[in-house]
Amino acid sequence: MHEMNMKKARNSIEFKVHGRYALFSDPITRVGGEKFSYQVPTYQALVGVAESIYWKPTFIWKIDVVRVMKKIQTESKGVKPLKMSGGNDLSYYTYLRDVEYQVLAHFEWNDHMSGLADDRDENKHHNIARRCVKKGGRRDIFLGTRECQAYVEPCVFGEGESVYDGYGELHFGTMFHGFDYPNHTGKSELAIRLWRQARMKDGVIDFRESWGELVRQTVRPMEAKKFLLGRDVTPIGDDPSVADLLREEEEA
Repeated sequence: MHEMNMKKARNSIEFKVHGRYALFSDPITRVGGEKFSYQVPTYQALVGVAESIYWKPTFIWKIDVVRVMKKIQTESKGVKPLKMSGGNDLSYYTYLRDVEYQVLAHFEWNDHMSGLADDRDENKHHNIARRCVKKGGRRDIFLGTRECQAYVEPCVFGEGESVYDGYGELHFGTMFHGFDYPNHTGKSELAIRLWRQARMKDGVIDFRESWGELVRQTVRPMEAKKFLLGRDVTPIGDDPSVADLLREEEEA
């Protein structure tokens, strides 16, 4: 068991995600059509996993910590992606192989979605999210890209042995962190975040330390999508698609 002193949010979820392959591609390697995975998952990739477990525009998932359980190893494959001019091209993609991660995350209300304020029932959303973890997620889970299918299971963060327990610090330099979407920032632009000092200690990446070490860059103008309760989003108490999940968790 990995000893960690951390404060968990009251609406946090803990899960294990694992798969045969993962591809958290470094944008620098995409220029020539090749893809090479980072050694560890990006923040944005883990947000995607959490959103596949359970998501509504009422809230935003925040990844607190990820723990790398298995040895970092890669495997290259020859692929034939479609060319814009037609036909196929030959490229090599370098994937991570046989991956497993423990993730601790929580959600925060999206303050830029004032029209969904009446949907902010923390207890119900949290209960549904925990039940969705037990069910393996509401949507297909994948790690970085669609061909890397993955699976989610409940876990207690920190339990079990990792190959990197006691390993010390491992630095990854500057890594892609995630996107800043207009719906999350209130700005009419799409931006990217880069983490200048990405690092792992004893197999654990604490993303809570990353927020003061980010570089942001605007990509292009973009307008936020509008959501209205009752028109685009069903209130949590009236949503038949999650009624069974909510009842199961409350009765458990």
